[in-house]
Amino acid sequence: MRRALLAVVALLAALAAPVQASSGDSTRTAPPPRIGAAAWYLLGEDGAVLAERNARQRRSIASITKLMTAIVTLEHARLSDVVSVSPRVSSVGESTVYLRTGERLSVADLLRATLIRSANDAAQVLAMHVGRGSPSRFVGLMNEKARELGLDDTTFVNAHGLDAPGHLSSARDATLLTRYALGVPFIRDALDRSSVSLPGGRTYPTTDDLLESWGPLVGGKTGHTLKAGWSEAAGAQAGGATVYGAVLGSDSRAGRNDALRTLLGYGLARYHRVVAIDGARMYAEAETGYGRPQIELVAPRTVVRTVREGSSLVERVVAPTSVALPVRKGQRLGRVEVYEGNRLLASANLVAASDVSEPGLLGKAAWYARETLAELWGLFT
Repeated sequence: MRRALLAVVALLAALAAPVQASSGDSTRTAPPPRIGAAAWYLLGEDGAVLAERNARQRRSIASITKLMTAIVTLEHARLSDVVSVSPRVSSVGESTVYLRTGERLSVADLLRATLIRSANDAAQVLAMHVGRGSPSRFVGLMNEKARELGLDDTTFVNAHGLDAPGHLSSARDATLLTRYALGVPFIRDALDRSSVSLPGGRTYPTTDDLLESWGPLVGGKTGHTLKAGWSEAAGAQAGGATVYGAVLGSDSRAGRNDALRTLLGYGLARYHRVVAIDGARMYAEAETGYGRPQIELVAPRTVVRTVREGSSLVERVVAPTSVALPVRKGQRLGRVEVYEGNRLLASANLVAASDVSEPGLLGKAAWYARETLAELWGLFT
């Protein structure tokens, strides 16, 4: 049995042929649309770079910085920690939730204010808390995390993202940062909220205009300063596909919204659903012996996956050429694997489609007699 199985494995692995994941003219990739930004980067969940322009150009990313502020805070503080607002925070201007000196808030509330309302004062309170009174110590943690995440174009100087000499990143790094941040449950939940409520009855709306106006948006972080222009990094999801992108340096808030929606929409359109494993298909047949019928090997269920247009899928079937009786319906007898490049896209066991019983002694004797007569007949004809 083992020899027969290995022979089939080698044969099928050698003969496995690419199967186009898309059909018709859809394999011809549409060119990227015009994007109203100075730099952009678009990444598929599978790691494919779908579109880019000036993606490694070091630029100000403004409040997109606050994604790293949240990541570092969550790694070094508890959400239930209560923090007192220092007088030094009042000097941080622009986007704010008007924190008062001596006011006490939880880390959770400060993080939501930082992410949803893009509050510079809340970000600075967190930096002082985690940095044990030293914002520069906190910034050091931010830069350590940037190196860990492979953000090679990024250097942080502060926790809020206001323009400062040397505080730079890139569209590529902003996208990678966003992909990581959206994998953190607290951050993803916060970026999905349309407002933040703070003690004292204060409620502030999100700075992200697309959150309620464009359904595919998973969550994103906006940013705007004089040097950065209007910018945002975000993720979007539709039809089983997820993409991440950043647009930096748009001329206006409306222009930024249109640029990000266009970029992420283009990325989502590059993916579609395919049947990777077909539960209605016979993948192999195996001999059973004693004149019994061959057994069909099938997948127990259909598996649907999302793939990028133009991708080639390679199917590898491992199955025996013969099996010992009896065989029970649903018995595991092989395996099918589908690859997109080097990535395992889907896999399933192959099982017997029906029962095949083993004959008794009389049945086996009759089969041997028939085989012997057939051989003798062949000798004399």
